[in-house]
Amino acid sequence: MYDFHGIKIKWLGHDGFQIAKDKIVYIDPFKIEGGKDKADIILITHSHYDHCSVEDVAKLVNENTVIVATPDCISKISNLKYKDLKTVTPGDSIEIEDIKIEAVPAYNISKQFHPKLNDWVGYIITIDGKRIYHSGDTDAIPEMNSLKVDLALMAVSGTYVMTAEEAAKVVNKIMPEVAMPMHYGSIVGDKSNAEKFKQLCNVEVVIMEKE
Repeated sequence: MYDFHGIKIKWLGHDGFQIAKDKIVYIDPFKIEGGKDKADIILITHSHYDHCSVEDVAKLVNENTVIVATPDCISKISNLKYKDLKTVTPGDSIEIEDIKIEAVPAYNISKQFHPKLNDWVGYIITIDGKRIYHSGDTDAIPEMNSLKVDLALMAVSGTYVMTAEEAAKVVNKIMPEVAMPMHYGSIVGDKSNAEKFKQLCNVEVVIMEKE
């Protein structure tokens, strides 16, 4: 667990995170261990099985949970019991009580796994004035260059997403206070990608242990 200005950050492996202050927010839970706190909000970046994992979402939802997801996820999660389901595409912004959620573009430029036409997303979550960016599955894209964020959760494994080198270049342009690598150690990539990312970044990088 990492304490970012009173916001508790846990890496759940792959692209999955728990972000907690007054509310408990999950992003892309996948192959999570049991016994996790129930979710106030679950954010899903796109419908691939390792991001929109119905089995894992089902472990976290209850009658108070709001799910935020791209439209292609609806059919997969519609049978779960939750409070509300909000769909987003890039450029959308919503508020759930005192948490602001912005959907930002996430897509591949030179490969076909995550086409721009699919309107899949990353997220910027604002909690207590701190802007936390989750890149989703994406290459280094022009839309990233204007991001103003305090904490950046960056995919680093290559193959389906940015390489460590590409992700570090983005971080060194936008200069968040802290960056964290993700998208390694499960389907593709390993800790060496995270360590390369840390070596190349000009900001503080925290390599998390899976919880």
